[in-house]
Amino acid sequence: MKSTPKLIKHFLLILMLSLFLLLGFNLILLATVGQKFASSGSPWTSAEEVAASLTPSGSGFSLSEAGADTLLKSAAWAVLIDDASGDVVWNSDNLPGEIPRHYSAAAISLLTRGYIQDYPTSTCGYGEDLLVLGFPKKSYWKHMYNTFSYDMIAHSPQIFLTFLLCNLAIIFFIYWGVNIQLLKSLKPILTGIQALPESENDIHLKETGLLSEVSASINRAYELIRSQHYQLQKKENARANWIAGVSHDIRTPLSMVMGYAETLAEDPSLPEDARKKADVICRQSLRMKDLISDLNLSSRLEYNMQPLNLKKIPLIPMVRKAVADFINLDIDNRYPVEWNADDSLAGCCIMADKDLIYRAIANLLLNSRNHNPGGCQICVRVEYADGGASDAGYAISIEDNGTGITSNVLDRLYHASYASLSCGQSHGLGLLIVRQITDAHHGKVELGHSACDGFRARIILPSAPS
Repeated sequence: MKSTPKLIKHFLLILMLSLFLLLGFNLILLATVGQKFASSGSPWTSAEEVAASLTPSGSGFSLSEAGADTLLKSAAWAVLIDDASGDVVWNSDNLPGEIPRHYSAAAISLLTRGYIQDYPTSTCGYGEDLLVLGFPKKSYWKHMYNTFSYDMIAHSPQIFLTFLLCNLAIIFFIYWGVNIQLLKSLKPILTGIQALPESENDIHLKETGLLSEVSASINRAYELIRSQHYQLQKKENARANWIAGVSHDIRTPLSMVMGYAETLAEDPSLPEDARKKADVICRQSLRMKDLISDLNLSSRLEYNMQPLNLKKIPLIPMVRKAVADFINLDIDNRYPVEWNADDSLAGCCIMADKDLIYRAIANLLLNSRNHNPGGCQICVRVEYADGGASDAGYAISIEDNGTGITSNVLDRLYHASYASLSCGQSHGLGLLIVRQITDAHHGKVELGHSACDGFRARIILPSAPS
């Protein structure tokens, strides 16, 4: 599956983008939450503010309004421990009853890094004495054993980066594994979908795994498409066989009608009016014979049943022969033909089935005759397709100054098949065969209006390889 590297690249880009977005989101969230909790102030800063607000007085110590406000905002209490005796020489008015009034050196050592009766504390020196602030229970969490290896702290950037890279690697491999598994599940499904238009390929996906329902749907779709293709092929074969059979069955009685009509038309003993009617029957029978031949050929070309006898043939002599045969049939000289071909094209060749290309040119000439019963001027031109380079192929143009063709009919002819032609369609089967023959030779047909408002057809055929 050619799209697998593209899918993997897409997944990796999504992974990297997701990681960057996740990291950015976490940093913003951490800063926001940290700012929220830091807005209440640091307990160590509060202790320093209270110590600065405490002043000695005649009967002890006095706390200023700023210090009292700091205690109030923090819902904290304060004690001042004497350095010499360990006794509390001053305390705030909201001191809880369970707080001791004397502290040993060991107790002071514990409270400076921990709690007093589960009250988290912060301390600040007050001269030789110690000021202790106590905060409500569960307001702060204190790490009592805050000793770390110096080497660990010194190498903390490397340690952090190692942990980060390891985590990223784990996330990457998890993501990679999940996506590889998903791609393995998708590969047969995508292959099956791509093979659906090719009815020759047998498709049956395993209906297991996460995408079992999708596989089952593709299997059902394939069975339906194969069934429809079989029915369509059956109908097309039946239609082609029917046309071939009818053509064969009509050919014999039609030949008899033509033979008798020719005999009657040439019988001098019959009245002139009767011989003219017999001549009309003969000409219409010939037209019917050509129509049956065209219908049979169109059917074979439509379903690729017409073998191509490709040979390298000179283009100019073949076109000239088709024009000469047409002129020889124009006894009344109502359809004069103007021939134009540059001398440099004398040796040009195409790789084609000579009979089919001859048939296409003859059909275009007959088309001008059939749709202009009053006669018209026909111009046949052979030239380079692009005006000068043989690599682009050669163009055969046939145009007349007759009745022309409408835009609606042109559009219908470009998209017609022999099965879609209506019985009364004036332009149709002959031009359809021209298009089918040209398509079979990898060429192109251009239909339109001539300079004299008549009909113009241009066949472009590739040149033969050197």
